[in-house]
Formats: sequence, C-alpha cells, structure tokens
Amino acid sequence: MNEEWKKRTVYQIYPKSFCDSDGDGIGDIRGIISKLDYLQNLGVGAVWLTPMYCSPQVDNGYDISDYYEIDKLFGSKNDFLELVEGAHKRDIRIIMDLVLNHTSTDHMWFKKAFIEKDNKYRDYYIVKPGVNGKEPNNWKSFFGGSAWEKIEGEDNYYLHLFAKEQADLNWECEALRDELSDMMKYWVELGVDGFRLDVINLISKDQAFPDDDTLNDIPGKKYYINGPRLHEFLKEINTKIFTPFDVLTVGETMDASVEDAVLLTSPQEKELDMIFAMEHMQVDYKNGDRWSVQDTDFLKLKDILSKWQYKMEETGGWNSLFWSNHDQPRVVNRFGDNGKYRVESAKMLATVLHMLKGTPYIYQGEEFGMPNPGYETIEEFEDIESLNVYKERKERGIEESTIMQGICRQSRDNGRSPMQWNASEGNGFSSGTPWIKMGRSASLINAENDLKREDGVFHYYKKLLEMRKTEELVREGKYVRLEENDPSVWCYLREGEKEALLVIANFFGEKTEFKMPKQWNDNYEITEKLLANYSDTEISESYMKLREYETAVFRCIKKR
Repeated sequence: MNEEWKKRTVYQIYPKSFCDSDGDGIGDIRGIISKLDYLQNLGVGAVWLTPMYCSPQVDNGYDISDYYEIDKLFGSKNDFLELVEGAHKRDIRIIMDLVLNHTSTDHMWFKKAFIEKDNKYRDYYIVKPGVNGKEPNNWKSFFGGSAWEKIEGEDNYYLHLFAKEQADLNWECEALRDELSDMMKYWVELGVDGFRLDVINLISKDQAFPDDDTLNDIPGKKYYINGPRLHEFLKEINTKIFTPFDVLTVGETMDASVEDAVLLTSPQEKELDMIFAMEHMQVDYKNGDRWSVQDTDFLKLKDILSKWQYKMEETGGWNSLFWSNHDQPRVVNRFGDNGKYRVESAKMLATVLHMLKGTPYIYQGEEFGMPNPGYETIEEFEDIESLNVYKERKERGIEESTIMQGICRQSRDNGRSPMQWNASEGNGFSSGTPWIKMGRSASLINAENDLKREDGVFHYYKKLLEMRKTEELVREGKYVRLEENDPSVWCYLREGEKEALLVIANFFGEKTEFKMPKQWNDNYEITEKLLANYSDTEISESYMKLREYETAVFRCIKKR
C-alpha cells in the first residue's frame, strides 16, 4: 500500500440509511452527493460504500443480482458517476463493497444455471447431489438452518452459507473467476479506487465437502474459512486487477487470526492491502456466543489490539482499525457510555483507535457520537439475521426477555438505523417514512447539534484525521505498550528515533490514577499536549490523575 493511502481515513457509508434525497424513506446516491462537503469538512480521505448494485435486498444489498448496474432504489449509473467525480474533486477516493462469495438467486447466472444440466452457468455455483434423500452434508448457514437448498425438480442441492437466496459461487471454475475479474476492471475504469471484499476468506471450499463432526457452533466452518485455494485465488485477482490498476483492497475475513492476516496482507505475498479482523469484536461475547450478553473484557481488548499491532509491524502488514460498522452495534453503547459521559467516551474511543498504526475506518454517525437506536421489540427490527435468531431461540424455549436482551445489544440494525442529521421532522434523513425507525435520540444527538459545539465530537475527530496527515509518527511510529494489566487504563507510545507520541486513556466512568512506568520515566519527557478530551488535562513526570473516560496525546522527546 502506497504512502498516500496511509494518510487517509476511510468513512463508511451505508447508503440505505445515510441520506434520502427523494422522500421515499431510503437513502440514495444523490443524498450522498449532498453531503460531500460535510465529508470534506471532516477531512476523510476515502468513502467506503456498502453495496448499491441491483439486488432483491434480502440481505440489504449483499445479495447481488447484477454486478454491473446500480439498483434503482439508490439512483442511476449517472448518479454514481457524478458521485465519483464530486468525491475526486474533493480529494476523496471511492471504495466499493463487492460480494464475490455468492450472488442472489435472482442473478442471471443462477437463473440460467438450472435451465438444463449441462448449462455452463451451473459450474458457476456449488451443486451437489443429496445423500439418502437429505442434504449433501451437515453444514449450517450463518443465518440459521441448513446451508443447502434443494433444486426444484432435481435430487441436487446448491450451497448457500448465508440466506437461501444467496447462492455460493464456485471459485474452482476458471470461467467464473474471469467473469469476476472483468467486472472489477469495469468499475475501476469508471473511477472506483478500491474494493472492500465481503467475506472474502470463504471463497475456497474443501472439495470433499465432508460432514463436520466437531462441536462447532456453525458446522462446516473449518472446511471453508481460509480454504485450501484461498491464497492462490487472491494472488490471481491481484495479478489481474489489484496491482495493475493500483486498487486498494480490504478483505472482510471471518475468524481470521493474526497469523492469517500476516499471510493475507504481507506486501511480498501480493494478495490484499489489509483485512478487517474481528477478534476484538468478540470481547463481550459470553462463552463465545454473540447473542449472550456480558460486560466487555477490557484486559482482553487491550491484549488483542496490542497483539495485532506488534505482529503486523514485525511482518510489514497493515492494520485496519475500526470500532463500528454496518454489522456491529454503535461503539458508545458497546465500549463507552451512552449517558452522562457520551461525548467524553466517544472522544476517548476515537483517540485510542486513531493513534494506532493502520487505516482508521469511521462508521457514519460515529463522528458525532451517535448511539444505538434504542429499539425494544422484535417488531422494530428488520435485519434477517436478528429475525432468524429470534425465531430459532424461541423454538428452543429461551425466554423472550433473554433473547431480546441479546438482540437489542448486538443486532446489525443498531448500526443501520438512519443517520441523525438534525432535529427537524425526519431528522434530516428523509421527508418520508424511513425504511427502519429513526433512533430515539435523533432530536437531541445529531450532526447539526454537535457541529455547533466547539468542543463537539465532530471537531475532535477532525483533529485526529488531520494528525494522521501531518504526523509521521501516527502513520509509522513503532507501537509500544506501557502498561500490562491496568484494569482501567490503556497507555501506549508511538515511537520514532528521537520523538514519540504518548497516548493515555481511561476506559471507564470512574476516576483513576495511573502511575507512569519506569520505562517511561527513564527515557522520555513531555514537550507538549497535542490533544485531550478535557480542556485542563495535566500530567506529572510520575503519574496522571484521570477523570471519567479521560484521554490525552502528548508529544515526547527522548532524554538521551
């Protein structure tokens, strides 16, 4: 990844929920165009757009029925080209979301695949005969139930690791891989600067398709996560598309370890620029179950993120840094405070993330501390995964209150509720009825209100984004953790030859005192305070008294 990309912070837009220009209750491309000046003001260097291709919207656009066309739901191809041009004029690059593991069953390929058995498009999908009148194996879908769907009029089944309307593609088929490469080239030639590759580490399956006899929560995972030909396939499309066209790539990789990330992102391997690692997103899963609630394991959170910093630095790989996205709850609810200290905790969480080494990703609304929508009943949720979990757990006899506690906290709809722009009717998102309910806090917590505050979250984010552009230590400084097991504080350095940045953060809503380690006292002294979420932050040579969610960044010089 070139140095210019390292200066850029990526802003993720979920188009359906960002800004609606025509009053139909669904965000669209012209709505995004209307907010380009807002994004430029924030200082973002790239925008990642979740899928806007033609789709039946079974899984909110991740079920693509035509890779080459923009869905009318969002606008036209001309609207998209205007968006690209407008973004580029503001030095904002465009990253498109791309689903290469599966298509919608409404895709032309799938519709033609089963007209007759020797049709070439049948090879584009994973089709297997049943076994003793049942599915080919015991693999389960991530959305619940079997991962196989019977083909009407046949004894064969097609694989779908997600919804039955999302049929998995057969990457063993060279003709399919050529089609996908041609499609990516098409978008690059229209001005797209990069791709976020959805569940990219699922594209290679064990061709024996064995039963999974492990006690896995989703049987089958071990036979397709980081499958046998994954690296071969990625190297192939890198050679064809990514390197020749200088395309930025970030892969969504399920259950990826740091060792997996090293292989996927090593510059020498020429596969991907970076990946989204999910390990730190599981520190509030009770016994590994996302839908069972427990408090965040703070020590584990620090350990995981530090491990990724150290390991990727050793090998020359590059981190993607994020707290939130369209699949995750809002960070102020999850790791901060959505009450009295919402602003302070939003700034603290931004500081510790943006000062790490890698490319930060901001999810729409995060820049003003937007919280979860506060949905309380299952009728308020739209997400297919959440609805399936509710149904499945009800059938297992789990109490309603227990099920809803998990869904209200972890549902993907927490990140998908409409952007809260202002306090007007429709909250600046739409003049019509939104496709999903506005958040309960929209009239108070919104972009317009936050922008009016000189000490608002938006202006704080703006400073962080500017520091990434101007401070080489933010981009290239060595990560050094200064504490090991402090139950409240995360303290680390971004170290250069003569200078360093010191980052200190209290992760909790209680005051604490942090004793500076001997390693610090012996080697450094502070020259200036660069950033803090309290106006009167102070530090002595030996300790720092930290208020609720207090954080600060200091410039330091080496004593010798």
